[in-house]
Amino acid sequence: MTKPLASRIALVTGASRGIGFATARALARAGAHIVAVARTQGGLEELDDEIRKDGGSATLVPLNLTDFDGIARLGAALHERHGKLDILVGNAGVAGPSSPLGHIELKPWNDVIAVNVTANFQLIRCMDPLLRVSDAGRAVFVTSGAASKANAYQGPYAASKAALDALVRSWANETVSTKLRVNLFSPGPIRTRMRASVFPGEDPMALDTPEQAAEFIVPMCAPEWTETGKLYDYQTRTLMSFRPPA
Repeated sequence: MTKPLASRIALVTGASRGIGFATARALARAGAHIVAVARTQGGLEELDDEIRKDGGSATLVPLNLTDFDGIARLGAALHERHGKLDILVGNAGVAGPSSPLGHIELKPWNDVIAVNVTANFQLIRCMDPLLRVSDAGRAVFVTSGAASKANAYQGPYAASKAALDALVRSWANETVSTKLRVNLFSPGPIRTRMRASVFPGEDPMALDTPEQAAEFIVPMCAPEWTETGKLYDYQTRTLMSFRPPA
């Protein structure tokens, strides 16, 4: 029986753990060949083992996403090897410092912006031509409710996710007349290492797993998905449209 994503090429960032790891596995089970990007070689090899057990295939790319030239080289390599990209899941992100804004040094601010915003901008720049070649290019970026809540003591993270939302929505508006569909996915509280580092007193067993969230990302990557410029809120299971402030 043909799998729904057979012959499709899927690039997943932050694939060595958490939501990225789970999404890469789920996409592979659906038949996609995974291009798994992460800093951690060990985590990528663990992912590869799991994908192989499931009968799938992956290409491992150990890459720090702040290596912007490396992202460009990856785009060139994908063009050379596959001539296209069908799915882009921009999942990699960092939480940054949990401090009052006046206490945060410039370097940690720049580090958060580099990973959460600039790296995704570079991914868009370098992968847009490959996604347009696909008969049904799909891009999903993992955002956060922090973008609109603007929680105290999470300023860099909140600002970076708000910037990511605007960036992705702009791209969606630019590509609305093409076959490319571009959306955001907001998981809410999920049982990940990053969540535990920001909320150490929280009971992780009370939270949904990355695998549960990933099952809702996969349909957004399928050729049958037609919405663009939207946000899927996992906690409420709702596909939301953006609207101007009141």
